[in-house]
Amino acid sequence: MTGGHLVRSGGDAVLAVPRGWAAGASGHRRWDPVGEDTGAVHTGFGVCELDPGGRLPAHVHSFEESFFVVAGGGVVETPEGAFRVGEGDYGLFPVGVPHRWRNDEGRAVRWAEMQAPVPRSRYDDDTTLVDLPTTPDPRPIDVRDPRTRRFGTVTPGHLDVGRQSQEVLAVSASMRTALLVYSGITVKMMVDSDLGAQLSTMFMVRYDPDGVAGAHDHPFEETYYFLEGQAEATFDGEHHLLGAGDVAWAGVGTVHGFRNVGDGPLRWLETQAPQPPRRHSYRFARDWDYLNDTTGRVRG
Repeated sequence: MTGGHLVRSGGDAVLAVPRGWAAGASGHRRWDPVGEDTGAVHTGFGVCELDPGGRLPAHVHSFEESFFVVAGGGVVETPEGAFRVGEGDYGLFPVGVPHRWRNDEGRAVRWAEMQAPVPRSRYDDDTTLVDLPTTPDPRPIDVRDPRTRRFGTVTPGHLDVGRQSQEVLAVSASMRTALLVYSGITVKMMVDSDLGAQLSTMFMVRYDPDGVAGAHDHPFEETYYFLEGQAEATFDGEHHLLGAGDVAWAGVGTVHGFRNVGDGPLRWLETQAPQPPRRHSYRFARDWDYLNDTTGRVRG
């Protein structure tokens, strides 16, 4: 870590058997690139794996947790039932809602996990084991079923601006399902207040080959988990090349920007915590530099 940001290489990732409340799990491993020991306040970000036949015990958190399945599949259980999740599925566990994972498939399931605010080791990672009745027959994630309140699905195809017509979309086209497209960048919201989140957001970002975001900062923390392509990332003047499996984090006030330096699309999973304010969530350096240039004054 350097200052208000950090970069972690996926090639150096070590998924280890966790201690504490998760020590009783079977076949479970975790990598925690962003957390309390890295200087984060609002963000705990990890990558988890669960082997075939593996289980995580039922538990609750005093923080909000969301997930995105990167590979494989398994079952998540909540008081509302059991849900079969696979690659591209995501979901939200609100504060205090019991949940657990199990893998009844033939290969390991891997998911990214966002926790807000950061779990505190001095309070047993703000997690308590609880009882949760087993639901024998999990149902798949059906984004067209309005009763699927806490889950969704996103794939690379969902970020294709040429395939957003009513007959193609799984969910009827609306402002809620619309893509945000600007400067060669496409954004698809996943976990936000519409899904019931209060403390964080999670979304998918895609850069075209000419996609670029200029230097800016935020009044919240951001984490980036790279899934495809190659990015040139700048954090407070430091340049990094990042690819699939790498993780970066920017704290409040860290000036950062991104550019797609590969031949194809660049794609990553992004989280924010706390949730952005209604206005002034972005502070672009070029806009304030323009004011300095036109007034002849400097910041002071």
